[in-house]
Amino acid sequence: MLALSAADLPAQGVASRGVSAQSRAKPSGLPFHARFTDVAAAAGLTAPVVYGSPDNPLYILETIGCGAAFIDYDNDGWLDIFVLNGRTLEGAPSSATNRLYKNNRDGTFTDVTTQAGLVRRGWASAVCAGDYNNSGYEDLFVTYWGENVLYRNNGDGTFTDVTERAGLGGQGTRWGSGCTFLDYDRDGNLDLFVANYLQFDFESVPKPGESSICVWQGVPVVCGPRGLRRGRHMLYRNNGDGTFTDVSREAGIAAAADSYALTAVAADFDGDGWQDIYVACDSSPSLLYRNNGNGKFTEEALERGCAVNEDGAEQAGMGLGVGDYNLDGSLDLFKTHFFDDTNILYANDGSGYFEDATLRSGLAVETRYVGWGAGIVDLDNDGLPDIFFVTGSVYPQLAKEFERYPAATPRVVFRNLGNGRFEQLFEQAGPAVGDLKSSRGCAFGDFDNDGDLDILIVNLNAPPSLLRNDLQGGPEGKANWIKVKLTGSASNRSAVGATVLAKYGNRRQAQAVLSQSSFHSVNDSRLHFGLGEADAAALEVRWPSGRVEKLAAVPANALVRIEEGKGITAREPWPRKD
Repeated sequence: MLALSAADLPAQGVASRGVSAQSRAKPSGLPFHARFTDVAAAAGLTAPVVYGSPDNPLYILETIGCGAAFIDYDNDGWLDIFVLNGRTLEGAPSSATNRLYKNNRDGTFTDVTTQAGLVRRGWASAVCAGDYNNSGYEDLFVTYWGENVLYRNNGDGTFTDVTERAGLGGQGTRWGSGCTFLDYDRDGNLDLFVANYLQFDFESVPKPGESSICVWQGVPVVCGPRGLRRGRHMLYRNNGDGTFTDVSREAGIAAAADSYALTAVAADFDGDGWQDIYVACDSSPSLLYRNNGNGKFTEEALERGCAVNEDGAEQAGMGLGVGDYNLDGSLDLFKTHFFDDTNILYANDGSGYFEDATLRSGLAVETRYVGWGAGIVDLDNDGLPDIFFVTGSVYPQLAKEFERYPAATPRVVFRNLGNGRFEQLFEQAGPAVGDLKSSRGCAFGDFDNDGDLDILIVNLNAPPSLLRNDLQGGPEGKANWIKVKLTGSASNRSAVGATVLAKYGNRRQAQAVLSQSSFHSVNDSRLHFGLGEADAAALEVRWPSGRVEKLAAVPANALVRIEEGKGITAREPWPRKD
């Protein structure tokens, strides 16, 4: 299967099994205390994300969309927002630029894109964050169909495009997709992995209906990805002087099969202390580059059970959630897919081998939507990580012919029942969950510093959504939480690749500091653990350098700052209102 050429692939352009949804179990009747309201307009997030034609796209480039980031670019302790943007085939309107919004600490944001030096127009795809020069400020890497860009954070509220001087320019026109910073060689400097989706140009790609790969359910639609040439992926080693060197071949990245790669995440999935790379792939087997600890990677997704589903079928992998849904101390994966197919949950056995847990977890009850950005996150602070993802069609033409394939679709919430199973929630999670949008990237973070997770969502050809989480109605003391902000010393300053194990009550949960996840997006780098009734947690930090630190009985309901080798350097009780 891995050796199939484009000519061997079926005519239909996107992988979907055409399966029916699993029957829903009887509702548990348990209360859910998280309520989401879209406050984007009131917060000042009113500029639309322009991306192709909303009604009649001609090329796949118009449909994939882009991501967003929760990032504290000025280190004031409040999450700012970075939203990517695209253009149309006719050009880029003046409003169509990536945008940086500064958090005003009162529930509103100010657009500071121009003064920050981040105005840029084009077909943006993904963003990943990390302090590549260990300056103490988070830098940004943005992928494009076109030329990718590295922005150095100057620490004074501005960014500088250093792509050329860093050795990352001159790549020509590529379709950069998922990217992630990681320290693959544990030298304390962040390296960079960049995926490429497929080879695209307007001259050679047919339009809807002009080829057998440009028809779905009898309706002419955009062509691809199947039938178009797959992308190849790159690894750049950080030289420690602000420059990078392409080591794709010597590190084994180039040896893997070409694939339709989208979101990329880097984390230590097998617990050996070295960061691996997982890539969600669209209509081709997903990739797991296992770090061998000697400067080389081996692609082992098929052997380790996370390349395809339990039927052995490729799926249309878009977004990735990374977390510990079953509280066994290892990092699991949730991957979103196309409509008429199940999204997939891969359970990690603790040694980096995965099992498809989709059916037994109850997630197969929902097959109606095309899934994108996703997270394994505790939305109600009960100590059990839930699943959230956004949806949106890539074929708006279908809505005119089939009622079951609308262009705009809702968000999806699966509440963790604590027994390895989930149940889907609808109106119980608040009015914003049912909003109909064509969404792509989303990011998870606590923008108002009140101790729960909020959600930023990219909506194509509409303003972004900002879902404020208002925990309500819960018994006193049953929605405790703790946040952990790590700073490396021997490790990279951002602590990207670190894993924290929180033990509370009879539970233990693993989380990792990620440079990218969801769909082409960046989550709050402060790890958030819901604790339920527990009023303290024991923390174990596994640093990228290999150091392990243990902290006992850390009190709940505060942000704790941990510096490598120094333990807790600050504890900040919240809610915080400056």
